[in-house]
Amino acid sequence: MVYTTALLFGNGVLSEEEMIGRYLSRRPVPGTSSARRGSVESCEESDSSPHFADLEPELRLLQQDVTRQIERCLTEAKASTLHCRALLLPRHMTTRVGVDVVRASADEPCGLRGASVHIYVERKDGLEPAGSFIPDPSVNSTFELSVIFKADKDDGWPPLKHIFDGSKELKLRPEYRLVKRKLYSSASPVIHDFN
Repeated sequence: MVYTTALLFGNGVLSEEEMIGRYLSRRPVPGTSSARRGSVESCEESDSSPHFADLEPELRLLQQDVTRQIERCLTEAKASTLHCRALLLPRHMTTRVGVDVVRASADEPCGLRGASVHIYVERKDGLEPAGSFIPDPSVNSTFELSVIFKADKDDGWPPLKHIFDGSKELKLRPEYRLVKRKLYSSASPVIHDFN
């Protein structure tokens, strides 16, 4: 008998077959655009080749769920914490971050289920929390993953620019940091910088 991790989708728990079926039914049709439309938008960058093609189907489903959770946190933080109307991300950035979160949790006893993920945006004033989520609330968290996005430095007008600027766009750089800290261990945190 093989046991697999179940993910929460909507109001119920799906089996592995249902998750794979949903994944296969959502695959993009060749020749169509897969650009995201919505409140968290992707801006054009030179990074157009995804880094997630080597993931197994189960891990890809986990990565897609993590990506959705990260996008939800950033969308909710736009008006409340980040004080912007539009949040611009490099193309495929949240997908890359999702892959790195899944890979960073692979060597943990409970895997991603034992994680507590915190999202931050680093600005010139310091770190601003953008949200957090627990992939599986039924499991006690054994480690924390902090994803730190870096805001583009704004070298435009002086500090009064926000009064005159009607667009209030916040653009994130392609670089980000992933900090992994074990909760029940005296080991020091592991920091990964990604470009």
